[in-house]
Amino acid sequence: MTQIADKIIVALDVPTEKEAVNMVNRLRQHVSRFKVGLQLYTAAGPNVVREIVRTGANVFLDLKLHDIPNTVRSAVASAVDLGADMMTIHLSGGEAMIRAAVEAAQGRTTILGVTVLTSQTDETLNSIGVRESVEAQVVRLASLGVKCGVGGLVASPREAAVLRRQIPAEIRIVTPGIRPDSAPAGDQKRVRTPREALQAGADYLVVGRPIIADPDPVAAVQRILAELSAT
Repeated sequence: MTQIADKIIVALDVPTEKEAVNMVNRLRQHVSRFKVGLQLYTAAGPNVVREIVRTGANVFLDLKLHDIPNTVRSAVASAVDLGADMMTIHLSGGEAMIRAAVEAAQGRTTILGVTVLTSQTDETLNSIGVRESVEAQVVRLASLGVKCGVGGLVASPREAAVLRRQIPAEIRIVTPGIRPDSAPAGDQKRVRTPREALQAGADYLVVGRPIIADPDPVAAVQRILAELSAT
């Protein structure tokens, strides 16, 4: 597997464990990282993480935890026991919550701090009382996360370049909202192509529908890899 292939995280936005494991088995020789999000985790429970880990793949558990510190600490500890490689928390949960997550991870699971969701805009932030722009809010939350010890950040490709200039090099940047040229944006607002995201400084690219909804997911992955290899 190439170094470029390791940068792709396939989002398993499917409704059942069987479909998820089947997709992992189809793509396992081409990519090594898979995202389990709220849809799949709610439908299949923690066992889907165990089953994917058994294949030898890395699991990015994307539950975007946002709760009181003790609850988040316990949830992260459970994710560590499941073998999750990475897990998300909302940085808007504040310093105590972030530190609780980092402590519970014990260095075994990388805590990724979510800054601003890719579906949000300046207008949606304003509607909930955030007067800053998306970019300013991303930088503010990212700085808090780094101070509290997170190992990575989740931000749209549009903010990746700004973050890469301001955060330590060892902090990973994970970018959802990745859409190849031929794919529609869907409900994502701040999107970029795989090539644009890497050039902006992203370390990992989360790609869901353009791969799993394709009649030939393997071919879809290969097209993305070809695009990235041409950078």
